[in-house]
Amino acid sequence: MAKIKTIGLIGGMSWESSAEYYRIINERITRRLGEAHSAKIIMFSIDFFELCQLSKQNKWDEAATMMIDAAKKLEICGANFLAICANTMHKVSDEVEKNISIPLIHITDKTAEKIMTAGIKKVGLLGTKITMEEAFYRHRLKEKYNIDTITPNEADRDVIQGVIFEELCMGVVKDTSREKFKTIIQSLSKQGAQAVILGCTELTLLIKQADTNIPLFDTTKIHAEAIADYAII
Repeated sequence: MAKIKTIGLIGGMSWESSAEYYRIINERITRRLGEAHSAKIIMFSIDFFELCQLSKQNKWDEAATMMIDAAKKLEICGANFLAICANTMHKVSDEVEKNISIPLIHITDKTAEKIMTAGIKKVGLLGTKITMEEAFYRHRLKEKYNIDTITPNEADRDVIQGVIFEELCMGVVKDTSREKFKTIIQSLSKQGAQAVILGCTELTLLIKQADTNIPLFDTTKIHAEAIADYAII
């Protein structure tokens, strides 16, 4: 009989996407193990408002401290490994890893592995402005996996940021926003992107592969399924 490790999730960033993690992980466990199997999950859900305020004020040391505290609590509670349910907060993932003794399943690594398997070398990246504009995400893709990244222009980055924080994080999904994203994805393809990373865990609520003929890498689905697979002994 298969055994299941206890999963530690840092969620609440936003809770809308964290709910998707819970669903996808459990669906994957049930599909792989059958019968009435489900995941063993401990979740520490961050107050997203507090985290947003710290990021707006560029107080990343304090944000890292908040994440480390959550990670340590999950470890103390018996989690066998850890995952951060957000792309942007992987900006402080190295600091989190240094302060725990259990493995951390990194969202960028799991996404990159899928991209490499598909034989793709250049991707477009959609996400929060921090994820698109700062180096931590793009450099990891390049330095560890030799994957080049294209990001949208400034106006499009503003559109993406607004949709994420003013709509998706609030549970609002608009057809008009989906059309804007489809246009942005097409623009990235014309610039040479062979595929596009949905590099914000809320984007899975808005954009699906059926919406475009350009290959999409949904980081929420990829990460959650990788977490479930790692949990099965």
